[in-house]
Amino acid sequence: MPYSLEFAPAQRIFRASFDGTITFETLRGFLGETAAFVLDRGHGSLIGIVDFSGVTTFDLSPQDVRELAILPPAIQDREAPRFIIAPSPSIFGLARMFELLGQETRPNLHVVRSAKEVWVILGFEEPEFEPVEHGHTGADDTGA
Repeated sequence: MPYSLEFAPAQRIFRASFDGTITFETLRGFLGETAAFVLDRGHGSLIGIVDFSGVTTFDLSPQDVRELAILPPAIQDREAPRFIIAPSPSIFGLARMFELLGQETRPNLHVVRSAKEVWVILGFEEPEFEPVEHGHTGADDTGA
């Protein structure tokens, strides 16, 4: 998998860290897996962090970004804080495009250059994260 998933239950923070090459298909699969994870967490808001610091190739077109931005967000709470960590200038630009195109459904999305910025915005130290196994987000496997 080109990404790892983690969760900090006390703070209700979900984090995905991407590595290597990222494609449109990778991100669509990630969004589906994330939606299942969020649904399983029940009521209450989550904080979402997507970290592209380990990405070497970001193989997405502006049209791909538009298509991703119009999809329903995995975290349904419009006001939930969301972060995209994008240290590379090209990824940062596409992430900002995603932010602008999706502002109706994700008004509290922040595109930042480092994880340190996330913790400054949230106003607390980085918590302890637990790994989440792919395909074992807690949702049942029946598709229900």
